[in-house]
Amino acid sequence: MVLSKRVARFNRVATNHVARPLSKRLAGLGTIVHQGRRSGKTYRTPVNVFRAANGYVVALTYGPDADWVKNVLAAGGCQIETRGQVVRTTQPRLVHDERRTSMPFGVRQILSVAGVTEFLFLDRVS
Repeated sequence: MVLSKRVARFNRVATNHVARPLSKRLAGLGTIVHQGRRSGKTYRTPVNVFRAANGYVVALTYGPDADWVKNVLAAGGCQIETRGQVVRTTQPRLVHDERRTSMPFGVRQILSVAGVTEFLFLDRVS
């Protein structure tokens, strides 16, 4: 049970405007900066993002069919604004993980309740 499109629309219109400024500084939050596949427009999407072995991992709470995920996959990467830094990433890849092993314990529990099993891994550009 991934979050519904109805919730996604509400978040895009309301919640994201509040979360966006906070997401650049707080642990566990970040902003994905990506280009539209067709429009070329720059978008900023607040997400839950965590450090991984070679870069970052994002929990796909709306599933892998979210437009921002498709944009990042098509572009071969994106920028992540997190903890006051801007990080370029590359080699995005979708990973299905029902055990949510890449997430911190508390986050793992919340994602379990929400039924989130899809993650986007991104390597940090050196």
